[in-house]
Amino acid sequence: MTATDTQPKTIFLKDYQVPDFLIERTELRFDLFEDHSRVKAELTIRRNPAGVHPAAPLVLHGVELKLLAVAIDGKVLGETDYSVDAESLTIHTLGDSFTLNTEVEINPQDNTSLEGLYKSRTMFCTQCEAEGFRKITYYLDRPDVMSEFTTTVVADKATYPVLLSNGNPTERKDLEGGRHLATWHDPFMKPAYLFALVAGTLDSVDDTFTTMSGREISLQIFVETKDLDKCDHAMLSLKKSMKWDEEVYGREYDLDIFMIVAVDDFNMGAMENKGLNIFNTSCVLANPNTTTDMGFQRVEGVVAHEYFHNWSGNRVTCRDWFQLSLKEGFTVFRDSEFSSDMNSRTVKHVEDVSFLRTLQFAEDGGPMAHPVRPASYIEISNFYTLTVYEKGSEVVGMIHTLLGAATFRKGSDLYFDRHDGEASTIEHFISAMEDASGRDLTQFTRWYSQAGTPLLSVSDAYDEKSREYSLTFTQSCTSTPEASAAEKQPLVIPVALGLLGDAGNLAIKQKGAPLNSDTPDNTHTVLELTQASQTFTFSDVPEKPTPALLRGFSAPVKLNFEYSRDQLMSLMSREDDGFCRWDASQQLAVKVLHDVMTAYRAGDETPTIDARLVEAYRSVLADESLDKAMVALMLTLPSEAYLSEISEQIDVEAIHFARNYVKKQIVQALANEFIQAYRANTSEGVFSPAASEVAQRSLKNVALSYIMALETQPAIGLCVAQFKAHNNMTDVASAQAALVNTAAADTQAKACLAEFFEKWKDEALVVNQWLMVQATCSLPGGLARVRALMQHPAFDIKNPNKARSVISAFASNNPMNFHLADGSGYDFLAEQIIILNGLNPSMAARLLTPLTKWRKYDSARQTLMQAALERILNTPELSKDVFEVVTKSLKG
Repeated sequence: MTATDTQPKTIFLKDYQVPDFLIERTELRFDLFEDHSRVKAELTIRRNPAGVHPAAPLVLHGVELKLLAVAIDGKVLGETDYSVDAESLTIHTLGDSFTLNTEVEINPQDNTSLEGLYKSRTMFCTQCEAEGFRKITYYLDRPDVMSEFTTTVVADKATYPVLLSNGNPTERKDLEGGRHLATWHDPFMKPAYLFALVAGTLDSVDDTFTTMSGREISLQIFVETKDLDKCDHAMLSLKKSMKWDEEVYGREYDLDIFMIVAVDDFNMGAMENKGLNIFNTSCVLANPNTTTDMGFQRVEGVVAHEYFHNWSGNRVTCRDWFQLSLKEGFTVFRDSEFSSDMNSRTVKHVEDVSFLRTLQFAEDGGPMAHPVRPASYIEISNFYTLTVYEKGSEVVGMIHTLLGAATFRKGSDLYFDRHDGEASTIEHFISAMEDASGRDLTQFTRWYSQAGTPLLSVSDAYDEKSREYSLTFTQSCTSTPEASAAEKQPLVIPVALGLLGDAGNLAIKQKGAPLNSDTPDNTHTVLELTQASQTFTFSDVPEKPTPALLRGFSAPVKLNFEYSRDQLMSLMSREDDGFCRWDASQQLAVKVLHDVMTAYRAGDETPTIDARLVEAYRSVLADESLDKAMVALMLTLPSEAYLSEISEQIDVEAIHFARNYVKKQIVQALANEFIQAYRANTSEGVFSPAASEVAQRSLKNVALSYIMALETQPAIGLCVAQFKAHNNMTDVASAQAALVNTAAADTQAKACLAEFFEKWKDEALVVNQWLMVQATCSLPGGLARVRALMQHPAFDIKNPNKARSVISAFASNNPMNFHLADGSGYDFLAEQIIILNGLNPSMAARLLTPLTKWRKYDSARQTLMQAALERILNTPELSKDVFEVVTKSLKG
């Protein structure tokens, strides 16, 4: 499709209708061969008594299928009894219940979209969410059609000794000609998007888990033999997840077996298919020699996320794809709570908020902005977004805050009990929370229908005579594609706060209202905003306090309160809430960075920076009461991406200069302190992914990053020594990144890169790190380096992990080289998107994000970015995925 072709159809939530037919039982037989595969399906179907079209024909979804046979109740249909087009099979004359048999031929070996059934290297595997099942066989591929599945897989036994599908195994036997079969039965009704199949040569790490009712569950993680030493952390994470879900939500696993398979070619992080989770290798394999601390934490979080889906997504699924956040937002909230309980709650939440503010807020402010529950879409794959996942999680978190943990648990129990085995909606979830709490959440549901990030402007006043302190809150939201700013309605916004005095946090007494506090000393409360503007007054306040607003980031909003720099220093050093301490450090740094950016634009490249930032960092380094991971976070300057997000117009060069300049000024003033911190947190002991050791390494490597900003030979020598020690991948990768991004270390960086590749060239995930560190190097010549990397034997554009490591990493995380004034970075990205459009459309659409932000740049760059988008739009046979993002970006 091109811009002049017929535009693809838009799907609207308001047009939802129940399915005309239901599929009670699904029996599948897969015959897998090297050059093709055949799929036989026997579907037990009945008309839906709730359907609105009693004489409707049966229209089954199907894409890229070769129909070989079709029969109703054993009678083979003639060509006049049905019709087939590029997206469906239609049968016109039917009774109220019948059995449909079809046979199709498909070509998994040629399926580069990685949707449906495809081959990842030598392994057959599937990805059916959202609409991949229609590439497997003709079916009602919609989440509100749930069926009981029995699946038989037949393949060559020598080549594919392991045959897996959903549910419990019921039969395995050898066949003639060296082939064999395995049959699996899933007794739980599920939609087709949760179907999974794997066939390959795999080994497994096995374990068991005993549920709270005493049932023993078999646990298996399937990987290539070479990766067996990288599964222990994932298995431990799985068992922790199962125990946590029982203790916190009362949810017990239901099948006899739970399996995970690691796949190298996978568009997503992982998939929660019932009983057979398929994972990107990057989200399951972990070993100290090959995996960073961030990688270990990602494995733990993703394993938990997919396991938790067994209830929040599988047992209770989505009625339609507009309800996607019903499972994803809820489950992200659950996995975040799990990770907080397993590690540091404050550190986890700071990391989540930093991610949200930098990327999701940018999504809210761009042309693809949409509500947590979108009102329409062209291609559903484009709505697996940070808004649906991360903002959706924060919305669930606000319900948790408003109701309290005990009442929220009652609500979730009610939700699961009411809708077990059903395809549900966000209204069902909210209704359960209302019934459990006795609260009316009607206004709160605007969070699901209203796009954009609210701006919360706050002013304060103190009357010394009456000892009353007041805070006035005004909420607003900018225009987004679905509504103008004037049309936005007030949201329910929970604002957790404390009042900081000279001696610490003050007791709070809210005038004319009972205090909503769960602290015995009443130093914490949660205000509930419901109007466009509200004032809250506090009594018996002995001095004018500094308000600690949005403690724990109690709502996903932008906060505008004119803190003085001295107030921010006070919050950094004396506030009880860890999030507010970190946030104050970021706000103080932003003010100083803006000073330097202003000076840079005026031609001053050697400005004096505010000494208060240096002193604040000195105090943080000396504060032994702080978690070392929090110290590392507070010392990390706001990223270039975050500085871009909060800018009205992005000045690429000024942002880059200011961040590097301030960093160098800080370390020149605090060199001894950073060297001391580095040495104090250097350990020769055995690696452990325990939170305390992760914290120690994080502080050590932040200190190293500052020390390297000095660009002295002793600093470079220290960095090279850390790289060569090879104690763990966290330290090695941190040292390598520091060397690669330091101009004075060019010779050492090249030697370390060569050594690193030679050592790890057979470890795909480690090579991806090697590719990424070069693709994101901010030194001049970035585009040439990236083009060279794409010619390297280690790169394969068809592999999503490789494409993300080079193309996406360059375009999203290397602003100085991507946003070259001549537009060559934009041309490069357009080239790659056009190539991927023909190979993997969903991957191509995701790569478009940097170009969608063109309105935030100067006029010259705007013109160049628009030209790149127009070039993509005029590509012949443009996919729906790419078409939707490009057209919305140009219109937005």
